[in-house]
Amino acid sequence: MTASEHAPDAQRRSTAAAGGSGLRTPIIWGVAWGCLQAASPLAFFWLDDATVYALGLVLIAAVYIGFSVADGRSRVIAVETGVAAVFVVVAAAAVTGSAWLLVAGLAGHGLKDLWQHRTGFVANTRWWPPFCAAVDVVAAALIAAGIVADVLPGR
Repeated sequence: MTASEHAPDAQRRSTAAAGGSGLRTPIIWGVAWGCLQAASPLAFFWLDDATVYALGLVLIAAVYIGFSVADGRSRVIAVETGVAAVFVVVAAAAVTGSAWLLVAGLAGHGLKDLWQHRTGFVANTRWWPPFCAAVDVVAAALIAAGIVADVLPGR
């Protein structure tokens, strides 16, 4: 076995050793970025809100492709590319479909982040999954609240 094949086990041990306090900073920053992501259509006022949110979903899903390439294991690269492709399809469907697809996509990505944090499937991402899960959950909640309050079109 190569060193990279042992990396997920080492990552799980270091994550467990860090405890919850070691994740406080990435989660706080994730909440802040989640608020910014929910407000991102304001920066791209000439685009439809659904388009901006869909681009954001695709961007955050694609980050794991980069991490998987850095990990170097072909199985990890294949899985992460496949997972990112699913989020691309959900985002594309949400551009002209229901905005609830964006909420589901973000929430689903948050669950994927929690799975990644728990398993360490992609090596050397200790702080990223809690950060990204916080971004996803906060953005999904704020977009859902906007749809329910009829501030954002739910189609």
